Amino acid sequence: MRRNIFNSLLFVALVSVGMACKTKKAIVKPPKVVETPADNKRSETITVLKAKDISFSTLSLKAKASLDINGNTNNVNMNIRIEKNKKIWVSITALGIEVARALITPDSIKVRNNLQGVYLKKPFNYVHTYTNKQVNFELLQAIFSGNTVKDFFRDETLVAQENGVWTLSGVNEGLAYRVIFNTLLKVNENNLNDIASGRSLRVVYGEYQNINGALFPTNLKINSMAGDKRININLDFSKIESNLALEFPFNVPNKYEVIN
Repeated sequence: MRRNIFNSLLFVALVSVGMACKTKKAIVKPPKVVETPADNKRSETITVLKAKDISFSTLSLKAKASLDINGNTNNVNMNIRIEKNKKIWVSITALGIEVARALITPDSIKVRNNLQGVYLKKPFNYVHTYTNKQVNFELLQAIFSGNTVKDFFRDETLVAQENGVWTLSGVNEGLAYRVIFNTLLKVNENNLNDIASGRSLRVVYGEYQNINGALFPTNLKINSMAGDKRININLDFSKIESNLALEFPFNVPNKYEVIN
């Protein structure tokens, strides 16, 4: 169990408003018909899709999480804090005890395993051991916030309506991406596939809720495959706060062993 939780935190770390709100209190029902810009131009559609992104300086998320690594499952509580474009902090607790903590920046990833007394520090590209090489900090931030990904709005990206909803699809440096929106014009599903390396990442969002005028997902599911590594994470958000002053504590006791 210890190794499973540690590996799960590694993956969360690399995949890793104004007032507190409980989830599932103000579910927004998607309309039957998708909103469509009046002139139906590509540029207008992109503008509308981007406009649905939530704006924040910080995010604080609390969730109940199910972590499944190659068939081994653990249920834990997870705290996620984000300072936009700067850092993502993750803490995992089980039975009231913090078992691991991570701090991710655009340049680095640090993970502390409290159960085994070990510590990992790597450059950000270490995350590509577990997922596609095109995964960057901005994409991880978008996954946790339910926002769109800037790199998917390329000149070559195909913007189309399929089965009554908008989709984005294309290929970027060998990475095939496909984004499906719901009729609220919020991201419903992200799919990334790197055929050459046999790695894939799928993120699916559940119902959206109204948090102080902004739409935020009530839950998300992350499925990753990298060679023989298969990781599934199901996050059910219980508390969401934004634009608060947050701390991102990360210290390593001297007795902890540094591992590679």
